[in-house]
This record gives sequence, structure tokens and C-alpha cells, in this order.
Amino acid sequence: MGAKKGLKTFTELDAYKQLKILSKNPLDLTREGVLTPERIQQMSTSALNFQYIYAAERVTEEVLDALEALARETSAVIKMRGCQAGDVVNKIEGFESEERQVLHTAMRDFFDHPQVSTPAIEASTLAKAEADKLDDFLKKNDKDNTFTHLIQVGIGGSDLGPRALYLALQAYKRKDRCVHFISNVDPDDAASVLKDLDLAKTVVVVVSKSGTTLETLTNETLVRSYFIKEGLDPNKHFIAVTGKGSPMDDPSRYLASFYIWDYIGGRYSVTSMVGAVMLAFGLGFNNYYEILRGAHAMDQNALKISIKDNLPLLSALLGIWNRNFLGHATLAVIPYSQALVRFTAHLQQCDMESNGKHIDKLGKTVNFETGPIVWGEPGTNGQHSFYQMIHQGTTIVPLEFIGFKDSQYGNDLLFQGTTCQQKLLSSLFAQSIALAIGQKSDNPNKQFLGNRPNRILLAEKLTPFTMGALLSFYENKVAFQGFIWNINSFDQEGVQLGKLLANKIIAIFASQNSRASVEDFPSGAALIHVLDKLK
Repeated sequence: MGAKKGLKTFTELDAYKQLKILSKNPLDLTREGVLTPERIQQMSTSALNFQYIYAAERVTEEVLDALEALARETSAVIKMRGCQAGDVVNKIEGFESEERQVLHTAMRDFFDHPQVSTPAIEASTLAKAEADKLDDFLKKNDKDNTFTHLIQVGIGGSDLGPRALYLALQAYKRKDRCVHFISNVDPDDAASVLKDLDLAKTVVVVVSKSGTTLETLTNETLVRSYFIKEGLDPNKHFIAVTGKGSPMDDPSRYLASFYIWDYIGGRYSVTSMVGAVMLAFGLGFNNYYEILRGAHAMDQNALKISIKDNLPLLSALLGIWNRNFLGHATLAVIPYSQALVRFTAHLQQCDMESNGKHIDKLGKTVNFETGPIVWGEPGTNGQHSFYQMIHQGTTIVPLEFIGFKDSQYGNDLLFQGTTCQQKLLSSLFAQSIALAIGQKSDNPNKQFLGNRPNRILLAEKLTPFTMGALLSFYENKVAFQGFIWNINSFDQEGVQLGKLLANKIIAIFASQNSRASVEDFPSGAALIHVLDKLK
């Protein structure tokens, strides 16, 4: 039994024990008569105009029943409901931790509200006020035609998700607007963005919840210096997105300020003001709202009880089956859409920063595997690179494919009897089947062992609404896995040690620049001395 109130740990659950038994003899997808049209029909489900096909996963109805029992036994949907309502779920019992609500879902939940006030409604009311303030700012900008370019300065969750969505929705961008991003403290990142911009027509959005993020503040200072060199007042070109009362919440330095709150984690912040200012500027306010509506709709889907109705929960459980019971350490997310070129990079942070944990919510070291390594690139390029390893390598990599029936722009043609989009989808479907069933051959070089589990998430078209729903799908999937494992998916202590040591090394550099003394950090100093050998 677990240490608190007789709660069972993950490996003590009845459903875990049942799944452990079932995993000793998983379904053989390579066996003739297994991956049939009937199975594909049976193991497909739909919601919000998405089709989710999991016939190429190594699951049977018995396994799915046990996975659903696992969700019930861990109260996964109840925990999701509590999270969305404003329960304090970002915590570790008995140890110092952030002790926060997790209310990124409230940032897109201000369309229809009951009259009864709850923490979630209070949060969404604040979000709506910021959205209205943003709408007013953009309308004034349109009227005066003040800015045509925007630079987003941020790092981590302040860059990855917003950038991924902006790139994904270029088909919907405003023709008179262009957005740029600076995230890396590498000065070449800023230089490459700023070299050809008309700074007089450029607004800079600086994003830091704490107002103290070193890389972001460094880049802000660097970008401000470009404006000063051009004879422009940076204070009339810079916008702050930060926590209320933070060091960046300073009207004397910023043209405008938009707020985010402690209960919004960086990697879950795309639909808050972190992404909103840039997305509404670059795509138009209506398209930004459509992203919110799509995300909210999928948040509601995440509250469904049945795993065949609840897309994020089903994905989470299939991932747990592959990770904890079949022993697969990684997950490749492969979008067959060039528009999603940076989406997997966002999912890496969303998943690995959330569930890359080795303790549970009681502070005890877990005795099972937690979050997988997430990676991937758009198809079909991947088929000509890493698919070799996926098909014939010694490590089995589960895959989650993302595809769309129609292209965004609709600019297509027939070549040798089919359109480009049909060829793209043909590759996606073929890879799914080939990975599952493999190929027998007397020539070992042409033998494919198969049983590479995979699933397909399909939608009609990548629109702002679909993009919002897709974002929420993965956010909620990650949260469900954390709820089931009983780990805290909403803090990120793992990034702190590197920051601490980096600051010590920065102090050594600073001491060299100023010829001052500094507290000794021998290993850091030794690495700095290597630079002296580079002439």
C-alpha cells in the first residue's frame, strides 16, 4: 500500500497487475488475419471531426478494458475535472513545492459560463479582460497602421508553442503582418532577425512570467540597443507579457503590458497572453479566437468518461501500455503536414518537462518508467532518414501520426493520377501498415519484423480551430499520464540545477571582464580556460 491513507502506488493497482499479465503475450500484428478492415473500423473513434485510428497498436479489447479500468482506478477523469475547476494539483505532499492551481484551460474557457463563480471562472474572467485589452490595442494599431512587424522575445514555453502555432497557420496569416522570434541567447539569433527589419514599424513583445528570465532579459537589452542605434525610443516599441507586479511590470518602459498568472505553466501558456499577443497580431483576432475555441472544445472532450469518447485519455493510455507494459522508451510524433514543422519540438517540452520525473506526488522514488523520450519530424522527409531505424532497427519506436484530408492552401494538381495530398496520405497510411505487419523474406536484409505500434490522428484540415484542438489534445494527454502515474506534471525542478551552475560560470566571465574576484567554481573555470586555446 502507498504511504498516504492506504493509497496504492501505480505498480500496486489491480489494473496494473492485470495489464502486466496481458503484456506477457501482446497481440501479434504480423499474424495473418489480424490487421483487417474490420479491426480498423472497430479500433477507430471520433470526436470534434477528428478520427483516431489505433488498429496498429498491439492491443485487444481485453487490453483496452484493462486500460479503462486503470483510468477508473486512478480517477483520471475526476482529476482532470478537478484540475480544470481550479484544484491545487501542482504540489508534492510533505515537501516544499509550488502549491499552485493549474488553469491554462481557463485561458480559453470564457465563451459560455454558468452564474456560479469558481476559481476557473475567476481565472477565465481575468483572461477575457486581457483579451479585450489586446483587442483594443490591435484595433488602434490597425487604425494608425503603427506596426507591421512583431518580434517575440522569449524562451522555452514563451517561444516553442507560440512559434509552432504561428508557423502552422501561415495559410491564415494577415498579409500586412509579419512575426519573428528571438529565443536563443546566442547573439547571432537576434542579429539574423534584426538585420533587415524596419524597426520604426516593429513592435517587440518580451515574454517572461517572472520578469527575471536571464536569457530573455539579455535578449531584450540587446534588441533595445538596435532601436537606440536607429534613434528610436524603445519604450514606444516594447510590450511586456509578464506577471502582475514583476520587475517587467513597468509602464515607464513598455508601450503596453499584458498579464499572465502563476497558475499558467510556461509549456501550457500558448493560449494565454504568452501566445495571444503574437497570434492575434499575426493571424488576426478572429483566428486567435478560433484557436481558443478549438482548445476549449478538446478540453471538454477530455472530461468524457469512456476512453473511446475521450481522445486525450485514449492516447494517454495507449502510451502507458507501450511505455510501462511493452517497455518502449520513446515516442515519435510524425505530422504529415509541413505546416507542423515545429510542433513536435513544442511537444518535446510539453511532455518531457511535464512527465520527466522520478518521484511521485508523495516525494517517493517511483519504481516504474515515467514519460517517454519524444521526438519527430514531418513526413515524408523522415521516410528517407530515420524510418530505416524505425522499420529495421533493434529499438522499437511507437509512433503517433498526424494527418489531414485536405491541404491548407488547396493549391494541388493531379500527377500520374493522384494529387500531392493523396500521395502524402498514401505514404502515411502505408507506413502505418508496414510498421505493424512487417515483411517476411528469405533475404534477411529485406526482412521487416513488424509489430511496431502506431496510431493515426486525422482531421479534415489544419485550421485555427483544429490547431487549438490539437494543442489541447496533447496537453491533456500529458496531464492524464501524470494523473495515472501520480506524478506532478506541472513543475520543472529539473531545469533549475543547470541554471544555477550557469549563473556561477557567468559570474566567472563577469569577473574576468571587470578584473574582479569571484567565488571559486573550479570546474566551470577550467572549461572557460579552454577558450584561451582557441586563437
